[in-house]
Amino acid sequence: MVLSRVRVIAHTVFLEVIRDRILYLIALFAGLMVAASLLLPPISAGTADKILLDLGLAAIHLLSVIIAVFVGTNLVNKEIEKRTVLVLLAKPVSKAEFIVGKHLGLSAVLGVLLAALGAIFMAVLALNGVAFPVGSVGLAISFMALEAMLITAVAILFGVFTSSLLATLLTFAVYLMGHLTQDLVAFSQLSENPGLQRLTNGLYLILPDLERLNLRNVAIYGADLMPDALGLISHFFYAVVYIVLLLTLATVVFSRRQF
Repeated sequence: MVLSRVRVIAHTVFLEVIRDRILYLIALFAGLMVAASLLLPPISAGTADKILLDLGLAAIHLLSVIIAVFVGTNLVNKEIEKRTVLVLLAKPVSKAEFIVGKHLGLSAVLGVLLAALGAIFMAVLALNGVAFPVGSVGLAISFMALEAMLITAVAILFGVFTSSLLATLLTFAVYLMGHLTQDLVAFSQLSENPGLQRLTNGLYLILPDLERLNLRNVAIYGADLMPDALGLISHFFYAVVYIVLLLTLATVVFSRRQF
């Protein structure tokens, strides 16, 4: 019964988001890639292939993050503001099921979106005769999806107890800091300032290390940079554990809210 209720919530979210002009992003990305493949060769001085690879993966990553942040922060907040959450929770649906269903629904959308963008990206590369490691590119896109799911969990957590605007800003802040924590820790070690080192180490422990999920350079510059199987598995479970913790915290906060 629990899985059935979660599946219904996830399916509803999936249909709502897919209908909400998300498919236009696929057309936008396809147009961008076709335009780039036509415009880059005359002006890139022989580096069009690398630029096209870099541009395509960066665009896929950016679109996934935008969807995760802007849609994720509204998944629960919209229900609270419209008071429809009262109707949903009046049914035999627990708050944990509600939160998990929302997350799984948007995660499914992100999976479909990234699969479509990845297929278009590889098709454009193949049609333009650009050599690329299919396995590395596919793995990089898969870890982008995992990162987007983690960002979705962050967005849901903030959306549970703040306004949509503040939740969006906070989620973007976590995203940016998550990609900078390793650099901040390295910088603090060079500064030899104990206070700064404690601060950066604390941020590193609290904030998700999103660079662990960034395999875009691997896809572009060669498989020799690819982490080994054990490293990839550890990165995968790192993200999964973080998602579970964030959704658990979101459920606890949501349970304490008064409607």
